[in-house]
Amino acid sequence: MRKIFKFVLVVALMLTSGFSFAADKITIAAAANLRYVLEELKQQYLKENKGAEIEIVFGASGTLTQQIVNGANFDLFLAANTKFPEEVIAKGFGEGSSVVYCYGKVALWSMSIDVKKGIKATLSNPKVNRIAVANPKLAPYGKNAVETLQRLGLYETVEPKIVWGENINQTAQFVSTGNAQVGFVALSTILAPEMKGKQGKYYVLKNEECQPIAQAGVVIKGKNTAAADKFFKYITSSKATAIWKKHGYEVK
Repeated sequence: MRKIFKFVLVVALMLTSGFSFAADKITIAAAANLRYVLEELKQQYLKENKGAEIEIVFGASGTLTQQIVNGANFDLFLAANTKFPEEVIAKGFGEGSSVVYCYGKVALWSMSIDVKKGIKATLSNPKVNRIAVANPKLAPYGKNAVETLQRLGLYETVEPKIVWGENINQTAQFVSTGNAQVGFVALSTILAPEMKGKQGKYYVLKNEECQPIAQAGVVIKGKNTAAADKFFKYITSSKATAIWKKHGYEVK
């Protein structure tokens, strides 16, 4: 009888342990511009939270939004603007309200052309015949870049030269490989660890040209809301501030 009791107890403990372990595993849908900062935040979090598991899927915020509302198995959505999380909430997939977790900066980047004189001077350079911009329908950084060009009265002139990227990472790839002479990218991409020593030249858009982009996130309804909320609160706490700033983001 005691042997049976011990067996049942061990199985119960194993099941409980397995459940606890699974409950600490979350899958995050994250904007492409977060690739490097989020990986570093993830590693820091895991050091402090033994047993937790985090999987991150990166992509254009608009694409990720469609996947979420179509039932994709995500626990937390970190978008590149405030609009897409609100759309997720409006369609009944958000748990609670959205929270702004950082402010991203847009930069004009080139591997071969001096862009420090600003947008107008750079884009009027005859050597510039391809300009990389992320798809504004899917990528908030691309949307802000297009709005900046329109505000400066340049969009109609340069539109034939634009090479559209699916997301901000693909847009940066166009520039880094020389398929576009210049491009509008996230400052965080230029400051990525793998870009050290090969950053080329860049011009960070001034606030009056392009306001820093408020990036918001929301926990997704499901079985892992507690674990997702715990990680979300961590990356918006003071423990994460230095890492955000290191990667070119502003926090408040």
